[in-house]
Formats: sequence, C-alpha cells, structure tokens
Amino acid sequence: MHRRTFLAALTATGCTGPGFQLTRPLRVSLLGQALIEHAPAGREWPGRRAIAARLAQADVVFTNLETVIQGPNAGAPTREALTLHTADPAVLDALMSVHVNLLATANNHAFDLGTGGIVDTLGAIRRSGLIAAGSGDDLAAASAPARLATPAGTVALIAFATGKIRPGGAATPSRPGVNELRRDPSGEPHAGDLARILDAVTAARRNSNVVLACQHNHDWEPNPADVPGWQRDLARRCIEAGASAFAGHGVPVLQGIEFHRGAPIFYGLGNFAFQTEKPVGAYGPESWQGMIVDCTFVEDRFVAARLVPLTLNEVGLAGVNDMATRGLPRRAEPAEGRAILGRLTASSRALGVNLDLGTDTEGRLTPPGPAGPKSGP
Repeated sequence: MHRRTFLAALTATGCTGPGFQLTRPLRVSLLGQALIEHAPAGREWPGRRAIAARLAQADVVFTNLETVIQGPNAGAPTREALTLHTADPAVLDALMSVHVNLLATANNHAFDLGTGGIVDTLGAIRRSGLIAAGSGDDLAAASAPARLATPAGTVALIAFATGKIRPGGAATPSRPGVNELRRDPSGEPHAGDLARILDAVTAARRNSNVVLACQHNHDWEPNPADVPGWQRDLARRCIEAGASAFAGHGVPVLQGIEFHRGAPIFYGLGNFAFQTEKPVGAYGPESWQGMIVDCTFVEDRFVAARLVPLTLNEVGLAGVNDMATRGLPRRAEPAEGRAILGRLTASSRALGVNLDLGTDTEGRLTPPGPAGPKSGP
C-alpha cells in the first residue's frame, strides 16, 4: 500500500489517537522556516540528497512555508518586489523531495498576494497531499489543529503568527486569512486570541499522540537573537495546555532552547530555505544557518533529540545574481557544525538553560533530569 494511502486509512479507522497501541517511538523532525521561491532541479541543490536521507528516517517532517503559491485567485501584491515571496506549486514538490509532510502557513507573508493568494496556497497544499495548519477559509479553519497520522502515532499542529500581519491578512469568521495572535498595547497577548489558541491545543491533545504549537513571530527584540519575555510565557502556557513541544519561526536566526514540564521549547529554528531577493550582505552569517531537530517521542513524552546543523548558500551557484539556487541547505561541515552548536548553547544559557549537546558535529538533547539540562526560571 502506498504510504499516503496507508496514512489516510489510519485516519479513517480512527486508530491514531492516544488510545492507539503504538509499536515504536514517534520521530518528528523540526526544520527552520522555508522561504522558497524556486524549485531546484537536479544538481541545483547539492545538499538535497544527504538531507533527504536523514529526514527519511522521520515519521513527520515539519516546516513553516513562508511563500505564497501562485494561482488563479491571486490579488495585487501587498508589498514591494524585494520582499514579495511567491512561487509556483513546484516548490511544494521540492519540499516533499526531502520528506516534508507537515506545514505551518501562518506568517506575515501569507497575504503577499492578498486573500486570493491565501486561497490559492491552501488549494495547492491540499492537491499536493500535504497537511497544513495556520491559515484557512475562515477563522475557525485557520485556528483548527491539523492532524497527520503515521504508523507510529498521530501528530497535531496548531500554528499562529504574531507581528507584521497586514490589514486584511488575518482570518475572520467570514474571511480567509491567517491565525493571528495579536498583542495588546501592554505588550501581552490579546486575551481572545490567546484563549482560542490554547483551546485548540487542549482539543488537539484529546486525540493526538504529539501536539506541536508553532508561532511565527515578528515582534522581535532589538537584538533578534534574544527571546522576548512575553514569548517565553506564551510558550509555557502552550505546554501547560497540552503541547508536547513549541516550535518558533520568524526571526531568521537560531534562538535558544529551554524546557517546561519536560517539553522542549525551540524559540527560533532559523532557516531551512532562505531565498530572499535582498542583496548579498543584507543579512548576517547567522541567517544562513539552520537545524534539523530530530525529536523522539514515546507516547506523548519527549525523550531525546539529535540536532543536525545546516548551512545555506548566500550566493547562488552562478553568482550573486542567481537567485534560483541561493538559500538552499546542506549539512554543515564539522567545523561549521561545532560553531553553530556552540552558539546555540550560548543562546540557551542566556535563558538560564545549561545544555550539554556533546562534542560531535550533531548535538544531543535530553529533557531535564539528573543527566539532562537545567531549565531557567
């Protein structure tokens, strides 16, 4: 039976909730955001084969799609060409070629081609067979958990976005858009938005083995590598509501890791694909880095993760004007990987978390305990 057919059969029979007897641990790979505008062919993505081989071992591979898929409903661009992120449906095939099967679509670029662009993106994702959360035909759909059934269990995703959502981009009860978490003038999350998101997390927990809460955040600190205090509190509340892990996107750099009640919080996963049109040098070197976070769950409990550093090419294969092949990931060389893990350790320490990631080119992450990291306040 084809894998996708098998997964659909699992969903149809209902053998995917917490009561389903699991035969092995559930592996979920978390990636940085995918700002992908061009589908690379053949040798245009030199690192694809090694990344695909690594991700093939996972049951679920997750990223945030920071690109609008072009289609017949597209409206006029809502931003200037330099920061307009659009692509044809072939970019979904490129992501699927490295086994991505779960997408978040809540971000500040989802509205780049207006409401019609959101509708076209949702349609293309459905036709591809991918599972997505974070935008929808109305607020109820945008807020709802998406569930991906696998032979090892079911993963639910709740995705939402904060900051730089343009007027008209947020879903309403009668309009397509993204699941927006606004902040009040006090800086705290809007009470109604927060309640809606936490309720979705709790609902997902009832019939899923693992629940991911994903925030695409553009309300950055002056130093983008720093994690805002309000976001730390938000992540903890998501865990308390039932999330098995919290995944952050938006800031184009890796941010620190901490734990709450044994669940990992990845505030910023960096970039998986970064095909910005801005000139070379517009972003610092840390924006051209990312991570595969290969998590293992037993039932609903996080037990370990391997951290696989990635680097992205700031310059396309044919030079600085080659935007089609820039910003694609490869596994980091040993020295690069150790440097990336060192920076991640330092940024986690700034959160009060002492990580022992080991000395290999892949990091090892375990939950708090006698041999695990100590979480901050």
